[in-house]
Amino acid sequence: MSCNWGTELWDQFDNLEKHTSWGIDFLERYTKFIRERADIEMNYAKQIRSLSKKYHPKRSREDESRYTWCLAFAATLRQLNELSIQREEVAENLNSQIVCELTRYTQELKAERKTHFQDGRRAQQHIESSWKQLESSKRRFERDCKEAERAQHLSDRIDLDSKTEGEKRCSLKAHQTAQQKKEVAEESRKDYVTTLNQFNQDQHQHYHTLVPVIYQRIQDMEERRIERICEAMRVSAEAERKVLPVVSRCLDAMMDAAEGIQPRMDTRQVVEVYKSGFDPPGDVDFEDYSATMRRSISESSYLDNRTEGRRHSRKLWPFIRKNKLLTLLSSPRQPPPPPPTSPSPGGVANSTQSPPPACREPITQRLNDLMTSGSRTRKQCLRSLKRGLSLKLGSGPADCSHLPPEQRRKKLQSRINNINEEIQREREQRDALMKMRDVYERSPQMGDVSSLEPRLEETKVSLKKLEEELRRNQAWLTEVDSGQSVNCGFESQTTTPGSSSLKQLDNRSPASRESPDGSYTEDHSAELHFKSRSSEFDDDFDDEEPLPSIGTCKSLYPFQGQNEGTLSMVEGELLSVVEEDKGDGWTRVRRNLDEEGYVPTSYIKVFLDSSAKGFVQSSRLV
Repeated sequence: MSCNWGTELWDQFDNLEKHTSWGIDFLERYTKFIRERADIEMNYAKQIRSLSKKYHPKRSREDESRYTWCLAFAATLRQLNELSIQREEVAENLNSQIVCELTRYTQELKAERKTHFQDGRRAQQHIESSWKQLESSKRRFERDCKEAERAQHLSDRIDLDSKTEGEKRCSLKAHQTAQQKKEVAEESRKDYVTTLNQFNQDQHQHYHTLVPVIYQRIQDMEERRIERICEAMRVSAEAERKVLPVVSRCLDAMMDAAEGIQPRMDTRQVVEVYKSGFDPPGDVDFEDYSATMRRSISESSYLDNRTEGRRHSRKLWPFIRKNKLLTLLSSPRQPPPPPPTSPSPGGVANSTQSPPPACREPITQRLNDLMTSGSRTRKQCLRSLKRGLSLKLGSGPADCSHLPPEQRRKKLQSRINNINEEIQREREQRDALMKMRDVYERSPQMGDVSSLEPRLEETKVSLKKLEEELRRNQAWLTEVDSGQSVNCGFESQTTTPGSSSLKQLDNRSPASRESPDGSYTEDHSAELHFKSRSSEFDDDFDDEEPLPSIGTCKSLYPFQGQNEGTLSMVEGELLSVVEEDKGDGWTRVRRNLDEEGYVPTSYIKVFLDSSAKGFVQSSRLV
């Protein structure tokens, strides 16, 4: 069956116009459908991302990285975020590849359709005009023929009735009129024949040439429109198929995360986290009250002993109500001890150290710096306040003896692993510096060998300190594993600020740290009070990063830090500078992440970084 519109639908101009108009309306409606679908995909992606962000942990919590069900949920949230990215990609492809293209093509299609139907209307008007001319010529020819026939009948009748001379003249005149009418009719016939031939030619050209060409163009236009809709549907499906591999991987990752949940491992992890290592209490011995009570100790002396015990416990309590945070945060503000004339440790040890940190000027100074500084400096001040508090409060003795055996073992093992990593990094840095020194010795033009000596010396000192710390922690770990109190022989040369007050708690009599059955137990009230004090500032900070180092310093003389907030050091030791001297004669330095405090500025030689100098100056200006 033929599907040529020009031959099959030659008389359906109006219907074709309606059909093509409906097709363009459908194209616009389909474009609107794709646009709304892209908007839905984009909104869905935003909501999924918002949901994933809402339930994702704000801060890294150790508990959530320890249990498999927390890890699985975090992995699911990450995959949901990836799914939202894929939905956004689908929406962008729909908008860019379909909506924009179809919108532009619709405008072009409307202009093309208007041109084709204008040509069709002109052809239709031409054939209608030719038909009207044919009808006019035909009616004129018919009229002239009738008039010529009437004139001929009249002339013939007059010829039959003419007998007189006057009647003969009338007959001659009628004959002439009939002849004229006949000639006019002949002219009308010729004009009619000419008009008829012209109309037939126009009609043949209209229905066999003009209409087929115009309708064929309209048909091609309609087929292109349908093909464009087909291509749009194909692109839409392809946009979905393009993200299916990633979506499939996300779903597989979610399934793997769900299958990776191990209840038995999580419950075992709870044991690992909270196990104290103590033995359960034994049987309670029978106390015989039926025996005669001895009266050697009076009731009054018993009460006096109880009062004295309470007074002693109050003295040992490090966080009494009168001891405010202002006192805890106070740093040595009075002039530090002058440098010794001879760098002998004994002279410094016997000299008077900084006075007791009783004044409250440091916290006032820090709060003033906090309120009058810029945003960046304010953040440093907040970190300084928190760091100072953590140093004052401390995290317990250096050997972690305040922890239960199992927790102490884990803490020491973690510390040993960290120290080993630091030792490995220092050794790699030392090896690299030694290789560089060999290269400089062989090729002096490449660099100065003497410039590497301070760095090599610093690396050696750092390695020595790390190895000493490693041995100490290993000895403490051995003590925990053996369950005996072993004197390791590696006494610390420095005192961590804030640890002296906590050691007072540990130096109490063993009876005060024993449970009713004789086993070791902790003073949980002190620990809870300590945790509540230290957590007050932890909740106000999202990051746990230490203060950045603004330079280095080298100790010129040995110094024994005997007060809270000070840091002991030996002669020639290299330390990191955390805060510059603010005019009080004390500089804040750091040995490692666990040891930080104040030392006399006159006892050290400070080397500030160039970038840190600019930052310190700008902070002071603010």
